[in-house]
Amino acid sequence: MKFVLASYGTRGDIEPCAAIGGELVRRGHQVFMAVPPDLVGYAEATGSEAVAYGPDSKAIVEVYRDFWGYFFANFWKVRDLRRLWAELWEPVSQCWGEMSPTLMSLADGADLLFTGLAFEQPAANVAAYYDIPLATLHYVPVRSNGQILPLVPAPLARSAMTMLEWVDWRVGKRVEDAQRQELGLPKATTPAPRRIGERGSLEIQAYDEVCFPGLAAEWAKWDGRRPFVGALTMESPTDADDEVASWIAAGTPPIFFGFGSMPVKAPADMLALISAACEQLGERALVCAGWSDFGDVPHFEHVKVVGAANFAAVFPACRAVVHHGGAGTTALGLRAGIPTLILSTDINQTIWGIRVKQLKVGTARRFSSVTRDSLVEDLRRILAPQYVTRASELATRMTKPAEAITAAADLVENFARSPRVG
Repeated sequence: MKFVLASYGTRGDIEPCAAIGGELVRRGHQVFMAVPPDLVGYAEATGSEAVAYGPDSKAIVEVYRDFWGYFFANFWKVRDLRRLWAELWEPVSQCWGEMSPTLMSLADGADLLFTGLAFEQPAANVAAYYDIPLATLHYVPVRSNGQILPLVPAPLARSAMTMLEWVDWRVGKRVEDAQRQELGLPKATTPAPRRIGERGSLEIQAYDEVCFPGLAAEWAKWDGRRPFVGALTMESPTDADDEVASWIAAGTPPIFFGFGSMPVKAPADMLALISAACEQLGERALVCAGWSDFGDVPHFEHVKVVGAANFAAVFPACRAVVHHGGAGTTALGLRAGIPTLILSTDINQTIWGIRVKQLKVGTARRFSSVTRDSLVEDLRRILAPQYVTRASELATRMTKPAEAITAAADLVENFARSPRVG
């Protein structure tokens, strides 16, 4: 069969799609992946045929980071937020316009079109045009539910999420109307999530059910079309793995610090803060720079900085993990059975921070509010025996990576074979 997998964003957004693509290739299917230009090589390593999809992901990351950073600190400044939202939507609109022709070309003759969370709307429209099954992947519960905010009454949470779907649809309606007009489709009269659900699409939940107790029962009415498979991570080795393993073995287990694809604006200051906090606690620190430039920063004896690392191999050898709260990184920390501190920069990361606190396996705060004192306080808290014990226990209930990938590929494969179009 022919599968088209479209995913936009940073490495963490592309990895789940690549994991499924690689498994489908292994099963003998023809797989095309549409990913940002700077991640084409990464996608090709799975054996899929990869094509460029929109602009480089780095073109949007900083604008995205600035919007959410300002939102959390100044949510009452509506005029400024509208300006920043408009600045964010300019490249988003450009992406949408570039993506539609790419998907139209790839999806012709496909048995199924698969899309990640970012830009699922244009993919849904292309699937509707060709009348082929659509499968989507979510790494956090984005559809209306009453479980995502534990301190908010369920009816209020559901209403708020439904309202946000309508607001998001109205903001992007002009762009979507233009795409649908080009495809010869009628103007949409409801938000994309509702249309996707009504069409009977498969909406894979790429996280563990145990992280959101009660969600499966709430979504039972969807008749298995929102299945939980666990996080889709590939555990890819890096050039630094041997060096990192040697450094870890030479001393006490370190605390891991990672910044993912959200660049740190002042790397030297952040490294000094990490160094001081860990020195006060008598801990070592392993810092994974990600997309941040730590090339010209001071050297500290108890701190090691690497550009990239195999988290699946590193985390079990650490005392705790501190990171931005990406879904994949969070899952790897939970699977490793060690406490987590999430320093979030956007709404999805904030949701994972809330879940980590609710599960009592760690804590969280906004990245912008971190100080030396707060970092010391948070690390002391999560290194306490009760957090270590709960993290270790939760790990036994997390889905194994290989099982998650197999389950997701089975779902996609079976859905494509189903006589029902979705």
